[in-house]
Amino acid sequence: MELADIRKEYSLKSLDSKAVSANPITQFETWMQEAIAAQVMEPNAMTLATVTADGRPSARIVLLKGIENGQFVFYTNLQSQKGKELDVNPACALTFFWPELERQVRIEGVATRVSEATAEKYFQSRPRGSQVGAWTSPQSSIIKDRSILDQRALEIENRFRGEQSLPKPKQWGGYQVNATEIEFWQGRPSRLHDRIVYYLVDGAWSIHRLAP
Repeated sequence: MELADIRKEYSLKSLDSKAVSANPITQFETWMQEAIAAQVMEPNAMTLATVTADGRPSARIVLLKGIENGQFVFYTNLQSQKGKELDVNPACALTFFWPELERQVRIEGVATRVSEATAEKYFQSRPRGSQVGAWTSPQSSIIKDRSILDQRALEIENRFRGEQSLPKPKQWGGYQVNATEIEFWQGRPSRLHDRIVYYLVDGAWSIHRLAP
């Protein structure tokens, strides 16, 4: 089959601006719970788009770990490519796609680092293997081969042998994205999809319908 011939007709649901919450964070939480209930695979997986120092877009999949004070929170190695880019230019975008529900959510905003106390608390909640991985990987750095990671993981295991939990590495932390625009997309027949967007203006959210 040719790529140009691949098509899917969307018809599960509709989306009306009169039926959504006045607050997009509340609306997002509703959709997230519906995605979880529908057993969408990794419903918290999102594309994080950042901008390089020379203005090129950069994107990858990360996991949403919470919504705190209306902000979208995720964790990473602060010395990774995304961490360095966010520290230079905090503007970013998040995209969720839940094909089982024929839904997409786009979020634009500004990222700031979470506090050390918040990052430490979340790090201590992670499985020990994930903690070891955070110490092991020089994320986004070029390495010769896989054996380097295996050796470093062994060294970390030996270093913290007997300790149930590892301390948080200095280079590991989190970001919280304060949204200024959130769009909810619901697939509809004939590509005439429903798009409802919220814009944050002077501290208040306004709701609009966009053409598909």
